[in-house]
Order: sequence, then C-alpha cells, then structure tokens
Amino acid sequence: MTIDSLCKDRLVAEAFELFSEMIRKGFLPNAYTHNSLILGLCNSNQWKEATRLLNEMVNRKIERNVRTFTIVVDALCKEGKVAEAREIVELMIQRGEEPNTVTYSALMDGYCLQSKFHNAKKVLDLMVGRGCAPNIHSYNILINGYCKKRRMTAALRLFHEISLMGLVPDTATYATLISGFCHAGKPLAVQQLLNQMQAHAQHSNLMTYSTLLDGLCKNECLAEAMALF
Repeated sequence: MTIDSLCKDRLVAEAFELFSEMIRKGFLPNAYTHNSLILGLCNSNQWKEATRLLNEMVNRKIERNVRTFTIVVDALCKEGKVAEAREIVELMIQRGEEPNTVTYSALMDGYCLQSKFHNAKKVLDLMVGRGCAPNIHSYNILINGYCKKRRMTAALRLFHEISLMGLVPDTATYATLISGFCHAGKPLAVQQLLNQMQAHAQHSNLMTYSTLLDGLCKNECLAEAMALF
C-alpha cells in the first residue's frame, strides 16, 4: 500500500514506518508523499509530529509546496494553536513561499474561532497587501464570526467591502447575515437583505432556501421566512 492509502485508512503509524523505510533505502519522498503523511498526522491529532516533519522539510530544503504548509496551518488552527499557525505563515513568507487564499483563510478562521476578530481582519488586510486576492469564502469566514457575536455593524461593513473588491456575495453570505440580523432582532435589515438577494438574481436551489428557512425560523423571523415563498 502507498503512504497516501495508509493515511486515508488512518493507519498513520504504518504510513510513518513505510516513510522511514523509504529514507533508509535512499529514496527521497516527494512533496505529494510528505503532504499525505502530514495530512494523516494532522487528521490523527498528531499535529506536533506534523509540525516537526514540516520543519524538517524546510531545514533540509526538501521539496514542498503551499499545500504542505497550509495543511499544518489549518490543523493547528482547528486545534486552537493559532499562534503556532501564524508562525508557520510567517515562516512561509521568510522562505519565499507565498501563502495562498486557502492558507490565509484557514488562519482567519482560527482567529475567528477564538473571537479574535481584530487579528482575523489584520490577516485579511495582510492578504490583500501582499497581492493575494481574497475570495468570497474569505469574507464569509469573518462575516460569520462577527454575526455570531452580534457585531452586525462590522459584518455589514465587510459586506459592503465585498463589491469594492470585485466579488459577488453568495448565498452563504446572505444566509449568514440574515441569520445574524434575525438573532439581533433586526427584521427590517433582514427584509432588505432578502430583497437585495432576490434583486441580484442570486442562484438558489431547494437546499439554499431550506437553509435560509431553517435559519429564519430558528430565530423566530416567521414573517421573513414566509416572504421567501
């Protein structure tokens, strides 16, 4: 079996043994192999070992790519180790490996999970400043964080910034804001967003409307839910 297959079957110890055997026999694993093992280690909550392997790759100048770093950044953020994740991003920049949208978004999500929205916004600004274009998912992460804490003014400010960046809000953007304004008891804002979403001919399917209806009903916005019909 390959290292990737073993990791997907959660046989990480066996994958690591095969990896070590390759090195002992003089075979240098490529970036794909390293990525598979690092992802396997992260999925089994062995993030310390994953970080050690990444640092080894960097120090020994072993082939690596943005995905290698991003896997570890995402895993660390999900474990609440955002400071360590930020160090990985800084290491990438120092080594001339530019983080991509997925990397920055993972770090933003990590900060939002800790309610450190100022830090998350700084990551978004850093991203733009370094010429890495955020996508709608990047904005949705921060908007979702603001909405969960009822910081609707900040969420709306980001919403308006989306069009300035040449992006188009998607259904997730509207659903998040609508749910946030429902929770904050702002039915007028909810109605305005619903009108805007429909006016912009947002492509919606049954699943989209089911998600919106569920959020509206859970937040007792029954009139707004009925307006979707």
